[in-house]
Amino acid sequence: MANLVVHFEIHASEPQQLIDFYSSLLGWEFTRFGDMDYWSITTGEGSIQVGSAGHGINGGLTRRRGPSPVAGAPVAGANLVVAVDDVDSTFTRGIELGAVEALPPDDMPGVGRLAYLIDPDGNVFGFLSPVLSDGTNVMDPQASH
Repeated sequence: MANLVVHFEIHASEPQQLIDFYSSLLGWEFTRFGDMDYWSITTGEGSIQVGSAGHGINGGLTRRRGPSPVAGAPVAGANLVVAVDDVDSTFTRGIELGAVEALPPDDMPGVGRLAYLIDPDGNVFGFLSPVLSDGTNVMDPQASH
């Protein structure tokens, strides 16, 4: 069996705050899992579903057990990077919704345009688009010529 990533979790001191943040920013849907402080996250069309393959993964949000990350401290844990259509508008909207800049949008030749934010609870996350600031799509086979 391959060791593929199949699920992610976001930790939240105030779950509803992050549910509102990620729903507004990325359109994710959250469903409470029974009476637990745990919500499943459906990230959108094309994600992996039970019994069917997909091109992205879904996750969960759980109440944080302990303090939120300290501003300026090194990242503890794994980062989540989300595919988006427009890195710059997602970055701007995230700031409007209460996130803080971690790394501003930047082009990475051969990779795409990438940015990172810190969500309202101190979690670092990034987003990536194959379209560079000059409009070049790094996924286009003609772009490498």
